[in-house]
Amino acid sequence: MAAGRPCYNLDTFLMHRSDVLRSFFSHTQSNDIAVIEGNRGLYDGIDTEGSTSSAEVAKLLKAPVVISLDCTKTTRTMAAVVSGCRQFDPDLRIQGVILNRIAGKRHEENLRKNIEHYCGIPVVGAVPKLDAQNFPERHMGLVPTPEHAWAVTSVDAAAEVALRYLDMAMLEQIAAAAAEDPVPVDLSVSSTAEEATEGGPRPVIGILRDSAFQFYYPDNIDALRRAGADIVFISAFDTGDFPAVDGLYIGGGFPETHAEQLERNAGFMAGLKARAEAGMPIYAECGGLMYLGEALVVNGRRFAMTGVLPVVFGLSARPQGLGYTMVRVESENPYYDVGAEIRGHEFRYSRVLEWRGDEDSLVFGMRRGTGFINGRDGIRYKNVLATYTHVHALGLPGWAASMVAAARRSRGSRQ
Repeated sequence: MAAGRPCYNLDTFLMHRSDVLRSFFSHTQSNDIAVIEGNRGLYDGIDTEGSTSSAEVAKLLKAPVVISLDCTKTTRTMAAVVSGCRQFDPDLRIQGVILNRIAGKRHEENLRKNIEHYCGIPVVGAVPKLDAQNFPERHMGLVPTPEHAWAVTSVDAAAEVALRYLDMAMLEQIAAAAAEDPVPVDLSVSSTAEEATEGGPRPVIGILRDSAFQFYYPDNIDALRRAGADIVFISAFDTGDFPAVDGLYIGGGFPETHAEQLERNAGFMAGLKARAEAGMPIYAECGGLMYLGEALVVNGRRFAMTGVLPVVFGLSARPQGLGYTMVRVESENPYYDVGAEIRGHEFRYSRVLEWRGDEDSLVFGMRRGTGFINGRDGIRYKNVLATYTHVHALGLPGWAASMVAAARRSRGSRQ
């Protein structure tokens, strides 16, 4: 929202390093500056080598790093922290430091003097403790921007903070210097790119995108288009007849915070269920999986969902699945070959309260992560596949092609 363009994920677990490079450079060629938001702490990864860490991505791209420090009740110690980060991996290019939660001018000057003296790294900003909270949070992090009208106000407030407390000219210089040491990369079509191989009318894939369902990797939507589909965005709150689509993709989101609204739109849910029963291909992830169940229990109240799958979900106070997943496809389904290994991730507070399905309908065996139930995931019903695992198209070259092929078959059967 702040940049006025999509944000793309650079994930060395979900995709090959060469595809990380191609994705980054293909999406930034026409821009002056690209800003990469780090994930967790600078060196935090999944192993002692720092795999999947922000530092790994920065080194892969030869990108300069600006680190933000929580300076609450500390002074000279922060110089030791910065020095440690710098020495921990000398190949990483730490080019600037932003001081955060500064108590006052004296505190800032003490920190700035010590860090620049001992580390030789410029302090490019000092942000005080802020009185106002412009970014509301809840159980899974920040409240997503589609859910509230003050998102633009939040972005404006952040811009004011940046202009007031950060040295924007210095940050621009740091970014510009990165171009002096370019990374060689082949921007030709990626090995994981999906290209349309069949002629004829393009099938139409509907994507639920509204305040309840909003988590989609832009690469996934791009891949569906490249594989030959036309995309239409629809809402679970739409009234009237269910839209004329040949397939449906329901991503993650927060059906639990919209359960009453979803339940009230019974006509839409009935139309979706009818399409599922008729064999329309539907691919659902996490929040989409919950929406396809019979009901969702929130704060002791039971809300009816679409009823496509024989499962009732509830919510827990703590995460029930958090982190990367690895699954093996163990039975037939419309989208993946049996024996395929899939990498993804899960992040959820929901849990299964009632499951009356057939164990054979669960097509994934978990190699890493929690999954749906009993070490398994991926519920198949007719041409529906619903899973807690989110996938990324750049690391899963067959997914979009299979989805489009299923939608094309669905279109042909309707005609």
